[in-house]
Amino acid sequence: MNDGQIIAGFLAPHPPHLVYGENPPQNEPRSQGGWEPLRWAYEHARRSLEELKPDVLLVHSPHWITQQGHHFLGVRNLNGKSVDPIFPNLFRYKFELEVDVELAEACCNEAADMGLTTKMMRNPNFRVDYGTITTLHMIRPQWDIPVVGISANNSPYYLTTEEGLEEMDVLGKATRKAIEQTGRRAVLLASNTLCHYHFHEEPVPPEDMSQEHPQNYAGYLWDMRMIDLLRQGKISEVFKVLPQFIDEAFAEVKSGAFTWMFAAMDYPELPGELYGYGTVIGTGNAVMEWNLIKAGLAKAA
Repeated sequence: MNDGQIIAGFLAPHPPHLVYGENPPQNEPRSQGGWEPLRWAYEHARRSLEELKPDVLLVHSPHWITQQGHHFLGVRNLNGKSVDPIFPNLFRYKFELEVDVELAEACCNEAADMGLTTKMMRNPNFRVDYGTITTLHMIRPQWDIPVVGISANNSPYYLTTEEGLEEMDVLGKATRKAIEQTGRRAVLLASNTLCHYHFHEEPVPPEDMSQEHPQNYAGYLWDMRMIDLLRQGKISEVFKVLPQFIDEAFAEVKSGAFTWMFAAMDYPELPGELYGYGTVIGTGNAVMEWNLIKAGLAKAA
């Protein structure tokens, strides 16, 4: 079987506040709402995902940090409670998910063959990180599509930014090869915030939206510049200025998911559809989609 394909990619940020604001039964804390523009943006993304009908969702999260190598969830069924260490007052989520272990192993092997250090995570009691859980909940709260979770090796933080992102480029290409060889119709989720300058104290209550706004004006301007380029499909220009964006806006895309996703999609000069932008404790977050079926770069089911 070698007819797999990537059918879409989403920029799918993971602030736990969005789950908190939605009040799903899996999350213990209760809110009075909040962050509606971003939560409504995810509703648009959910409708698109429903039409795409993927076999699997692959998510790269900056909050599953593995200093040595790129790790992949390797237990078919995982469940437990995921707690945000910074915002335990907002996010204590009981999760249950199914992992596409065959695809995860293929990704792991292909990346190793391309020179990366990789490992399968086989601990049946593993607590899945809040970044992975938040992105998956916000894009598909039914939890009825198998997933592949990928760790953040954080190489861009201990190598130069350029060297680290080159490694993420290799990981993306290996991911694409594994998807093609296993015959999956896959959607990629880059679990990244844009500008990551943030406030250090939260209002009371946390969902008081009168206190929510960009923490850093220069970072906000950078977000608007990058989103405008992405909406125009000027992907090569995006990646030319990406290191500068990372340095000047403290952008979380440095952790690699954004580069991984675009490398896997072969850097299409394709306009992204912006579903919404908003801040969470001052950080910039955009929900965007690159639909490869609509662009004629992938086949419908």
